[in-house]
Amino acid sequence: MSDAFASYLNRIASYSWWIILLEMLLIGIVVHSVIEFLRGTRGARLVKGAFLFLVIAYVIIKLGGDRLNRIEFLYSRLLFFGTFALIVVFQPELRRALLRLGEARLFRVVGNPIRPTVMALCQTVGYCSKNRIGALIAVERDVGLGGLIENGTQLNANLTPELLNTIFWPGSILHDMGVVIRSGKVAAAGVQFPLDEGGELSQEMGSRHRAALGLSQETDAVIVVVSEETGIISVAEKGRLIRNLTPEGLESLLTELLGKTSTAASSRRLSVSREEFLASDR
Repeated sequence: MSDAFASYLNRIASYSWWIILLEMLLIGIVVHSVIEFLRGTRGARLVKGAFLFLVIAYVIIKLGGDRLNRIEFLYSRLLFFGTFALIVVFQPELRRALLRLGEARLFRVVGNPIRPTVMALCQTVGYCSKNRIGALIAVERDVGLGGLIENGTQLNANLTPELLNTIFWPGSILHDMGVVIRSGKVAAAGVQFPLDEGGELSQEMGSRHRAALGLSQETDAVIVVVSEETGIISVAEKGRLIRNLTPEGLESLLTELLGKTSTAASSRRLSVSREEFLASDR
């Protein structure tokens, strides 16, 4: 094992320093991107377990030397077939990555009507909260929601509080599902959002909150939720859930998230992670 490591260092020494630096930088970017992408998903826990198993098995085989030749043969075959197993095991994560890659827009829409969108959402949410009407609204940002829109009832209608109130009114066929807002318009209603699979939410939060968190983990959309039981207003964004918002607080938060504020400001505002929220909720 030490000879193999020494041989590796000798091969590295033969390259130029800037090539080594560039390779390490690229590897670091890829590893960091994969970790950030898998954070909070089932794949993250699986990767940790698989990595720990492979490292321990490799160390044992190398320390065993020639006495573990058969085990080393099986280990090499395990790595070969494990590559194909990853495609099956990480199928949801791979699909999500391809969805982001295919639908991510390089440029924001110029002149996106942020203010009218925020005002319409706040009026609707305020009405729903006061009357204990459940609501689930996702506002599309850089990552497109075309796949979800296609599976819902496509409207492409002007965004107005009256339209949203009609959609979420109890008895409406579409009131149990979500609404997608795209570029200041109601793109679709009756949309099924992916559910959060963490299973750590408080019992008082139902399927709407799970759907909001699930979508926020897979896209960069901003999702507004109104609880049908309590009327509490919440916002989900990037796997985080902010609860107990007032209509005024919602307006300020949506203006910050959907406007042209810096990423650092948004990160400070959303410093409470989902885990911290769940801990405080207990």
